Amino acid sequence: MTGKSGNSIPFAWPVRVYYEDTDAQGVVYYANYFKFMERARTEWIRSLGIEQDQMLNEQQRMFVVVDTRADFLIPARFNDELAVTARLMSSARASFQIEQNIYRDNLDGELLIRGRTRAALLNAVTLKPVRLPASLFKDS
Repeated sequence: MTGKSGNSIPFAWPVRVYYEDTDAQGVVYYANYFKFMERARTEWIRSLGIEQDQMLNEQQRMFVVVDTRADFLIPARFNDELAVTARLMSSARASFQIEQNIYRDNLDGELLIRGRTRAALLNAVTLKPVRLPASLFKDS
């Protein structure tokens, strides 16, 4: 599942809920939603033409999450099919904020999680922020 970021259709990544993702009550354990969001962010960045391992090895640059939040609206359960989104909301000198939502079945399904994540680009050696390339979100 994909869609252009920055417009009305967000990038979406499919996730199936496995038994290991659930807690004793049979619903997705809250921390696993953040793992699902991480997968969607990684695939969204990859869809922009950025391979994070190459960026780290060749440019000594890395993305780090500096803030994330989620509103847990409706729980997901074992074997649910989810659509996890990433859509650019804003970017600054060295950071960007994305909206990340999780839906049951597809983007037209029930909204389960409403989230936001802010990430920064760092120099991997000094761990200091570096300017985002102007071309990073040009197609998003």
